[in-house]
Amino acid sequence: MREGLKTAAFVAGALALAAAAAMVQPERYTPKLLSDEGEAFYSEFRDPQAVKAIEVVDYDESTATARPLKVELRKGGWVVATNNDYPIDIGDRLVKTSAALIDLRKDRVLTDRAQDYAKYGVIDPLDEKTGALQGRGKRVTLRDAQKNVLADFIFGKPVEGKAGWRSVRVPGGKRVYAVKTDADPSARFADWVNSGIFRMGQASIRRVAIANYSINAMTGTLDQGDSVVLTHENGQWKSPAGAVREDAVRGLVSTLDNLKIVDARPKPAEMAEDLRSGQMRLSLQTAVSLRQYGFLLTQSGRIVSGNGEMAVELANGVAYQIRFGDVASTASDTAKAAAGDRYLFVTTTWDAARAGRYGDSSGAGEKISHSLNARFAGWFYTIANSDYQKLRLTKQQVLR
Repeated sequence: MREGLKTAAFVAGALALAAAAAMVQPERYTPKLLSDEGEAFYSEFRDPQAVKAIEVVDYDESTATARPLKVELRKGGWVVATNNDYPIDIGDRLVKTSAALIDLRKDRVLTDRAQDYAKYGVIDPLDEKTGALQGRGKRVTLRDAQKNVLADFIFGKPVEGKAGWRSVRVPGGKRVYAVKTDADPSARFADWVNSGIFRMGQASIRRVAIANYSINAMTGTLDQGDSVVLTHENGQWKSPAGAVREDAVRGLVSTLDNLKIVDARPKPAEMAEDLRSGQMRLSLQTAVSLRQYGFLLTQSGRIVSGNGEMAVELANGVAYQIRFGDVASTASDTAKAAAGDRYLFVTTTWDAARAGRYGDSSGAGEKISHSLNARFAGWFYTIANSDYQKLRLTKQQVLR
C-alpha cells in the first residue's frame, strides 16, 4: 500500500513538472511584442486596381522640409496633382506600385520604443510635434476613389545585414518592423512622367545649331553671343567652323536623348491655343506670361529667350526649337528648385524637304510633330541645371 502511494506521488509530480515545462517552452510562448509577426499590414487591401491615388512624402534633411508628391486619377486621366495637375500616362506603373505594397507583411518586430524611431529612420515626415531633423522616413499612402485609405506606411532605413529588407512603421503605430520588400515609390516628379517626352533618340539626330544670345533687360534687345552648327555625316560629327571635340558632342546628343523634365508650369489658355493653331497673337497676357519665365515675343511674332536657344533636326524631318529661359524659382508649389534649374519653351516643325534630305520619304514625321506640339503647347518645362550646362555649349567648348 505504501509503495502504491509513493508511485502515485511520483506520477503526480511528473505530470505537474510536464505541465510547467509546457507553459515555459520558448516555441509555445509568444511575448506581447511579437504577437503580430507574420501578419499582413492591411489584410483587406487585395485589389491594386482599387488604388486611385498615391501620396509619397519624402523628407529633405538638408532643408528640413517635407517633399510631397501626389498622383491621382481624374476624369481626364492620371495627373501629378502636386505639379499643377500635369497629365501623365502611368496607370500601369501605379498599379505595379500598388501590387508591390499589397502583400507586405510584418516579417519581424524590431522595436516598439519611440526613442528608436530615428535609429530606424521611421519618424513620420509629416509629424510637426517632433523637432527631429534626422531619422524621418518616407510616407506612402494609397487611397481609393472615395479618398479612403487603403494602406499607409512609413518606409525607413534598410535593415542592417539583410539585403532587400526595410524598416517599416504604420503612422500612429508603435511597432517598427523589418519587412522584405523592393517597393520604394519615388517622390520625384521626374520619376513619374514619361521619360521619353521629347522622343529625341540620339541615333536619329542629324543637325544641331546652338545660338548663345541673351536678352538685354535694360533695352529689350538681343545681345548676340557666339553660335555653332554641328552636322552628323557618315557616322561622324562635323562643323563648318572647324574640327569638333567628339567627347563634348557625344555628351550633348546623349543629354538630348535622355533629357528629363523636373517640373512643368501651365501656360495661359490663350497662349496654348495659339501654339496649337501655329499662330501667336500679340496680347498682354501672353507677353506677361512669357516675361515671367524669361522669354520675349517680338513684334514680328518671334519668341526669343533670355539665355539663347538651340535647333535640333532629326532624320524624320522633325526639327525642335528649344529656348532656354530664366532660372526656375521653384520646382513645384511644394519644393524648391535645385540651383540653376532652367525653364524651357519647346516647339517643333516638320518639313518634307528636310526629311528627304536625310533620306526619309515616309512622311511619318509630320504626325509626330503635330502630336509633340499638342503636348508642348500647354506647358513651360523645367530641366535640371546639370542638363542645361551640357546643352548650352559655347563654340570654344565644342570645337578644338
